[in-house]
Amino acid sequence: MSRLAQTHGLTDVQREILSTVRDFVDKEILPVATELEHRDEYPQQIVDGLKELGLFGLMIPEEYGGLGESLLTYALCVEEIARGWMSVSGIINTHFIVAYMLKQHGTQEQKDHFLPRMALGEVRGAFSMSEPGLGSDVSAITSKAVKDGDSYLLNGQKMWLTNGGSSTLVAVLTRSDEGHPEGSAPHKSMTTFLVEKEPGFGEVRPGLTIPGKIDKMGYKGVDTTELIMDDLRIPANRVLGGETGRGFYQMMDGVEVGRVNVAARGCGVAQRAFELGVDYAQQRHTFGKPIAQHQAIQFKLAEMATKVEAAHAMMVNAARKKDSGERNDLEAGMAKYLASEYCKEVVEDAFRIHGGYGFSKEYEIERLYREAPMLLIGEGTAEIQKMIIGRRLLEEYRSQG
Repeated sequence: MSRLAQTHGLTDVQREILSTVRDFVDKEILPVATELEHRDEYPQQIVDGLKELGLFGLMIPEEYGGLGESLLTYALCVEEIARGWMSVSGIINTHFIVAYMLKQHGTQEQKDHFLPRMALGEVRGAFSMSEPGLGSDVSAITSKAVKDGDSYLLNGQKMWLTNGGSSTLVAVLTRSDEGHPEGSAPHKSMTTFLVEKEPGFGEVRPGLTIPGKIDKMGYKGVDTTELIMDDLRIPANRVLGGETGRGFYQMMDGVEVGRVNVAARGCGVAQRAFELGVDYAQQRHTFGKPIAQHQAIQFKLAEMATKVEAAHAMMVNAARKKDSGERNDLEAGMAKYLASEYCKEVVEDAFRIHGGYGFSKEYEIERLYREAPMLLIGEGTAEIQKMIIGRRLLEEYRSQG
């Protein structure tokens, strides 16, 4: 274990889980990650290994066949996995957001139906909030659900689904004006639907099409897709929680978990970049000595290590706050913002330490350099995080004057 990014106060069970995951990352992910990433190949063997470890059920309660672990345990596992290959952490993240939303907001029938199979990794989750012209303005969604007898007809186009092709259950946010008159607040007319589908691309069930993978600069291997609904019929018992108009709150609750996850990914990628940088600096010689002995490089390593440590501490704090049942949108926003920005900076410094070799696809840092930018925009851009942080600070420090 490295000196950096240690977490104090863990139980023996948590330490054992993390040790098992780190061992899996070192043996099963790191040796193949760059090769698979360059081929944009789905890491099926790695996913099968995660299933065997029980990681798909990590946060699902024991009564549904999961391990019943905390968000902190999950975030620390994500940090380890992202240290190996960030795309793999994306495969389990959306699964867990959907499982968490079911656990917190689902009807008893929905929990009984989905959670045991999700714990085994037999049902794999994705969630769908964004749309092509939407960006961060969730309240402007145009996808629509209209009541039709004892079911709903869904129409619209969604964007940026991680696991869109490989998943079998998608939590889809749409507008549903039922019971919400014209002119009511936009967020009160949104509903989350639990949409079951076949894995793959093309028409995966009547009225539902997954066109294909979006070709990306980085974050490869994992499939990122669009989702097109054309009179997609969903029974009323697949409204999350059984009640329309609650979708915005359900999604935001899930996104808080997602933001801690993105912070954890930033921590993991930054840790790996530091490991690569500090190792290379001791191997590479210039002017008769390892470049690690040049003060300019030592300063870089000092800054990188400090950023790794600070981001980890904020991520752990945000996870522990959520686990305690407290509101954590301020802490999750801060952790996501800081960890993603620091990740980008640490990766760039490791890239600079590698010199010209950092630009070569033979070196792992080239992959990290393309992966880090995704964290700046995933689960809300840095600008959105700062808006959330600013508003919450003004609530907390409201002037009495």
